[in-house]
Amino acid sequence: MKKRITAFLVTFAAVFLIALPASAHVTVNPSTSTTEAWETYTVKIPVEKEVNTNKVSIKIADNVDFKMYQPVDGWKVTTEKNDDDKVTTVTWEAENDDAAIKPGEYRLFSFTAQNPADAGEVIWDAFQYYTDGSIVEWTGDADADLPHSVTEITKSTATTDSHGHTSDHDADTDESADSDEDTAGSSTSNVLSIAAIVISVIAIVLTFIRRK
Repeated sequence: MKKRITAFLVTFAAVFLIALPASAHVTVNPSTSTTEAWETYTVKIPVEKEVNTNKVSIKIADNVDFKMYQPVDGWKVTTEKNDDDKVTTVTWEAENDDAAIKPGEYRLFSFTAQNPADAGEVIWDAFQYYTDGSIVEWTGDADADLPHSVTEITKSTATTDSHGHTSDHDADTDESADSDEDTAGSSTSNVLSIAAIVISVIAIVLTFIRRK
């Protein structure tokens, strides 16, 4: 029995250690969002090598409209645009070695973009630069060794204005209905509680009378 337990633990540890590096790749979250939403995306950059990461670039899909980014101390941000003045690439670069991402660490970068009007997948190709001159291209499919992140865009019933504010009429209706149901439920609960108290009092009185 002890040998079986030991063998199981060794096998489990081996599988865990093998799977760990594969899961530590560049990711863009959230993995799901809705059409035309002004979404805040977060890029997670882990370091898998024994050297620092000092630069990362994210390709912005043609059907995604990049809006703005969140500044990060020690990192400068640059954007590339096409002939239509649309941002196609966002790059974060460390200003010095102290700001670079060290081995065993990760860093988060955030930006806001407006999702496409049509449902579907948004592909996030990423390029991770190391101080030894190597570049890791996270551009493969889900089953590739270096997969890119994907955000699934689903159809939304909300309307978005020019400031990125959204309103969902169906949601408002549902919330009103839920509120009415909660009110009704609360009233019913109060009535039942009062009835239970009255019944309890009557039972106590009858018990007292019978004893006499």
